[in-house]
Amino acid sequence: MSFAKSASADSFAALFPRLFSHLGRSERASSRFDLLAMLWLLYLCTSLTTRIVLSAVSLHAGLVSAPMLARAFAMGMLMDAITGLYLCAPFALYLWLAPKRLFRSRLGRALIYFGFGVALAVFVYLIAAEFFFFDEFNARFNYTAVEYLIYPTEVFTNIRESYPVGKALFVSMCCAVAMVCLLRRRIARSFDDQQTFIRRTPPMLGLLCLIIVSVLGVNLQTSQGMATNRIAGELADNGVYAFFSALRNANIDYPRYYATIGEEEALERMHRLLQQSNTHEQPPGLGHPLARTVDNSDLGPPRKLHVIVLLQESMGSEFVGSLGGRDLTPNIDRIAREGLSFTQLYASGTRTVRGMEALTTSLAPVPPEAVVKRTGNEGLFNLSTVARKTGYSPTFIYGGYGTFDNMNAFFGSNGWRVIDRTDMPKPRFANIWGIADEELFDNALDVFDKQVAQGERVFSVVMSTSNHKPFSFPAGIPGVPETGGGRDAGVRYADYAIGKFFDKLRTRDWYRDTVLVVTGDHGARVYGRAQIPVATYPVPFIVHAPAYIKPERVATLASQVDIGPTLLGLLHLSYETRLPGRDILRMKPEDGYALFNHNRNIALMRDGQIATLGFGKTLQTETVDA
Repeated sequence: MSFAKSASADSFAALFPRLFSHLGRSERASSRFDLLAMLWLLYLCTSLTTRIVLSAVSLHAGLVSAPMLARAFAMGMLMDAITGLYLCAPFALYLWLAPKRLFRSRLGRALIYFGFGVALAVFVYLIAAEFFFFDEFNARFNYTAVEYLIYPTEVFTNIRESYPVGKALFVSMCCAVAMVCLLRRRIARSFDDQQTFIRRTPPMLGLLCLIIVSVLGVNLQTSQGMATNRIAGELADNGVYAFFSALRNANIDYPRYYATIGEEEALERMHRLLQQSNTHEQPPGLGHPLARTVDNSDLGPPRKLHVIVLLQESMGSEFVGSLGGRDLTPNIDRIAREGLSFTQLYASGTRTVRGMEALTTSLAPVPPEAVVKRTGNEGLFNLSTVARKTGYSPTFIYGGYGTFDNMNAFFGSNGWRVIDRTDMPKPRFANIWGIADEELFDNALDVFDKQVAQGERVFSVVMSTSNHKPFSFPAGIPGVPETGGGRDAGVRYADYAIGKFFDKLRTRDWYRDTVLVVTGDHGARVYGRAQIPVATYPVPFIVHAPAYIKPERVATLASQVDIGPTLLGLLHLSYETRLPGRDILRMKPEDGYALFNHNRNIALMRDGQIATLGFGKTLQTETVDA
């Protein structure tokens, strides 16, 4: 629904004075609904403070221009007013239903003062919470926040270790106590309320009508839909409203909320996109509609090599010197000098599960949730399906507890032998996310040695954890402080651990026949004003097997969904597949494209343009300006 057809700011301005016209008028008897008006106005003040802070940060970073802020603040006040109504509704219900005797009793007064204090502390704390979330994701609370709360042990421990939670709580409580003290006389006057239940009902009905109108007429598209700049749209939004909107839409019917085309046309387009010189579609009706045969026999006989994929936490290309980054990765760079580097490979999303989804299944990152965490994800055709049929024994090795993000369940039910922290010796160093990368890689080498000794061929995805807040590391590593080093220290330590692993790997008898892959699950953080912040998505894809693969740099535009088919091509394997990814080395430069997911949007980039499918069936095509 358009903003013109929804509840407008003028209508709210007209309705609220009717409900709360008694504010500040000492000549009439006080009403218990004065308390509701005070709480609502205090929430508006803290929300306005949040918007001012986030706007100042965005202006300083050049993410928005000053003229954009007028609309952001006008629309933002509407969203704050509506969210304040929702948050205050339970309190309004108590004020309406509470008998006069309870309301005016010592217990009733204590409940009011205590409730006010807690509410104000939460409102102030939200300012800090939204600031740090915005700093990390350039967004209000979104589906990422919802996902994190599913795993409170890891997430809350990480938050406590990474941010000044204690200070923020202390300041919030001090502000709350101070405000309650300042308002104590106004609050006390409300206990003189003499209204009967009948007299209290009209204001309550008016509030209920406002809530119904706002639910029917306003949503996230109202606040964000008219903003051409993504950050301006985020500034116009309300973080609490955005969080509950994401929570409500956590399991959505994709065709209902996203633009679609007919299945027959979609399949026709998919067949055209996936067609390569060495692929042959299987006759329709004999199996999966994307089933096809991949013939790599022209490359030579199959290479019976071990495959190790180091899937690196938050390792964006921006840090990798050999990819034009910040020269924080000397060990990755020395691997790249002897290997095959794909210089334009993009991550599918901003979460680890999106990287896993793309790498293992080649599936497009359809919102809202990655297939790793969806129900009914057992027995999927994935990379391990092909690997097992061609003689491999696939493993997934993770330095943390694999219950997080449903990793163990997903990999275990899709053909991978899962090894996580519970299967490893007690670590010398670990934090809430997992054991130190050095120890993870040592444990992985032990697994590989045993596999080779038993005559198995290694095909493994090793997922690291160290390059993540709270950025704590073992002592004694040059250039990597134990704490306080931030993202740079995380990248340096991850690279240091990769270097140690690489040096130990080269001492193995089976090293010569090993393909080592270094890639990232996603970039370090989300930033930028674009609807799809493309600049944050590039990740390394480096393949090292000097005895078999010559050093080369490939600049074809590609996505994480293409990693699996490309690896299978490098092994010269011929196979039947349903993977909707392509062999990058079989692509013409003009055939490249990349798929993205950001929050509730999905996009495809090719030929200098990016097309975005948004929530609410929105469509948008833009020219990409790097």
